[in-house]
Amino acid sequence: MSDAISRLEIISESPDDTRRIGSRFGAILDGGILIGLDGDLGSGKTCFVQGLAQGLGVSSDEVSSPTFVICHVYQGRLTLLHADAYRLKQVDEFEDLGIFESLENGAAVVVEWSQRVAAALPADRIQIQIEELSPERRRFAIQAIGEISQLMLAKY
Repeated sequence: MSDAISRLEIISESPDDTRRIGSRFGAILDGGILIGLDGDLGSGKTCFVQGLAQGLGVSSDEVSSPTFVICHVYQGRLTLLHADAYRLKQVDEFEDLGIFESLENGAAVVVEWSQRVAAALPADRIQIQIEELSPERRRFAIQAIGEISQLMLAKY
């Protein structure tokens, strides 16, 4: 696989816009892909995942932050595993969530606070950094790391 990284930057003007960006990702998402999602508290990570779930055919009303339960699973066009690494103390706690088995079985996986478990993330993945520009505006800095992720991001 190539070590090349493809990049994309998207500006969101509102929470609804953030959900639309996520929905577009969900519509093009293939199974077996992990998306690492990072940003400060309140930056819109869960809002993005609500849109992504909607793009996979899951009601966005079903999607909530998994901070306290660590992981939610939703059924749509693909199984969506939505994990939150914020409260994890060690990387092996992340590995115990069954993330890699889910990827192998064709699920899409989104990990909020992925930088906390960076050492355990697959080499081929999409990394999204959300930066708050104002109370409503967000910058999504997106990197496709690896050939499979690059092909998926090219569909966006």
